[in-house]
Amino acid sequence: MSDHPRAGLSAVLITRNAADQLEACLASLAFCDEILVVDSGSSDRTCEIAQKAGARLIAKDWLGFGRQKQFAVEQARHDWVLCIDADERVSPLLAASIASAIEAPVSPVYRMPRRNRFLGRWLGHGEGYPDWSARLFDRRSARWSDDPVHEKVLYAVTPGTLQGDLLHESAESLRDYLDKQNRYTTLAAQDLFERGRSATVLHLLVSPLVRFIKFYLFRLGFLDGLAGLAHTTIGCMNSFMKYAKLIELQRMQKKDA
Repeated sequence: MSDHPRAGLSAVLITRNAADQLEACLASLAFCDEILVVDSGSSDRTCEIAQKAGARLIAKDWLGFGRQKQFAVEQARHDWVLCIDADERVSPLLAASIASAIEAPVSPVYRMPRRNRFLGRWLGHGEGYPDWSARLFDRRSARWSDDPVHEKVLYAVTPGTLQGDLLHESAESLRDYLDKQNRYTTLAAQDLFERGRSATVLHLLVSPLVRFIKFYLFRLGFLDGLAGLAHTTIGCMNSFMKYAKLIELQRMQKKDA
């Protein structure tokens, strides 16, 4: 056992109308020293649930996923932060692994396997698992990217690896899931366009095909049955739609020129 006291740990969440999922998420974070919820205008019981669970609540207008998460990290009381979404839960094994990592860290950044539930089934292959995610880090050594969607943690070290799963327990219907993917591909295309990226018909053809081969065949997504096929296919469709929307933006720009 270390002669030094364990560093404090803040669990950090961003929310908006997450009442259906938040309670179970917060319950899985009981081992943390602080739970911080940054809310962007919820109209349901999200804020009430957060406060009832003992979380510290901050209101902040929406900045985009990356900037909103970085704002939340900067408000935490401790340098070690665990970033989690409202529809995720920390499994008992992962909670124990996080506690051990904080006790004697070997890296300022840790990644964890994220297991996705889709169409009622826990995925074990393809894009659904292990879906490695860097979510535990010392904010002095890492930060969230500014990406408005598909944000990621930026760091320049070799991350440690935690045991136990981060459980992504999405309760969305397939219709809601597809609606969300449509919004995400719009944001992703807009971000690429603003950064001067371009796309061609080749992107439309090759990107989905490569993605399908990678995740459905090489990463054994087919072993997850219908759920695995649907999950991979929607991911391929997202690649197609992102580039199709980028091409549309390019054509609109030429038309206005």
